[in-house]
Amino acid sequence: MKWVNQLQRADEAAFFWLSMHLRRPSGGALARWISRSGDGYGYIAACMLAFFLQYPEAQLLTTLLLLGFAIELPIYWVLKNTLRRDRPCVRVPNLRSLIKASDRFSFPSGHTTAAFLFASIISALLPSLAPWLYGWAVAIGLSRVALGVHYPTDIFAGALLGMLLAWFTLWLVSGVLL
Repeated sequence: MKWVNQLQRADEAAFFWLSMHLRRPSGGALARWISRSGDGYGYIAACMLAFFLQYPEAQLLTTLLLLGFAIELPIYWVLKNTLRRDRPCVRVPNLRSLIKASDRFSFPSGHTTAAFLFASIISALLPSLAPWLYGWAVAIGLSRVALGVHYPTDIFAGALLGMLLAWFTLWLVSGVLL
């Protein structure tokens, strides 16, 4: 398993470099704010806003997001608790994260998975928003590194998982609707 050790060392090096550079502008305050934007309340607010603005696909959007998150949460939980990768602040002595994570393990990043699931589903319905949504999802992932609770590979895996689950959700619903 030499390659696993090499990957872990590269991931830790990338973590330290990114964490240091991402914290600089605001000492972590900006990262905290960005991370909180992916806590879940915004997903509910987006659905409510779609209905308030009388978006014609508001019901479909809500259905897709509810189904997507209903699929995502158990898969994410099983992966995280099966793989059991310690967070950087647990693995690296004297490293302090800027926030207390809601659970013990780091792989994959749940915030990033949810952000990419959300961005991918909304982008499928409103492609003009895709650059903004994916930019926000990337910022969510980077904020988790800046806060010291995830390695870059946790973020990459979360992004990939979120996009795959969005695709699967869209495929499921399009099969039901056709």
